[in-house]
Amino acid sequence: MTLYRPVGTAELDLIAESGYRAFPPRLPEQPIFYPVLNEEYACEIAQKWTVRDLADHKGYVTQFEVEDDYCSQFAVQTVGNHRHQELWIPAQELENFNRHIIGTIKVIRTFS
Repeated sequence: MTLYRPVGTAELDLIAESGYRAFPPRLPEQPIFYPVLNEEYACEIAQKWTVRDLADHKGYVTQFEVEDDYCSQFAVQTVGNHRHQELWIPAQELENFNRHIIGTIKVIRTFS
C-alpha cells in the first residue's frame, strides 16, 4: 500500500537519521500515527497547517510503501470529505509499523 505523511523539518531530520527507513516515536501527547492515503490530502495538510504552524514555515510530503497484509488490520478513517482518508496506527504500534515499510521513505513535495 502506498501511503503519504506530511512532516515538518524536525520530523524529517529524524527520518533521515534512520536512513529514511523509519518514522520517529510519537510524543506522549500524540496517541496515534496517521499516514494518509493520497498525495492530494498530504499536500493539503503540509500547505495549510505544517507550513503555517511550524517555526521554520517548511512542510514536506513523504511517500512510502507498507506491506498490504499488514495494513489491512487498520480501518481506513475518513476525517472530512471523501479524500481525507487516514490509517490510525496506535503510537505503541509504530515500531512494528516501521518494520513493515518496504524500501525507503521518499520526500516527494516541499512547501514553504
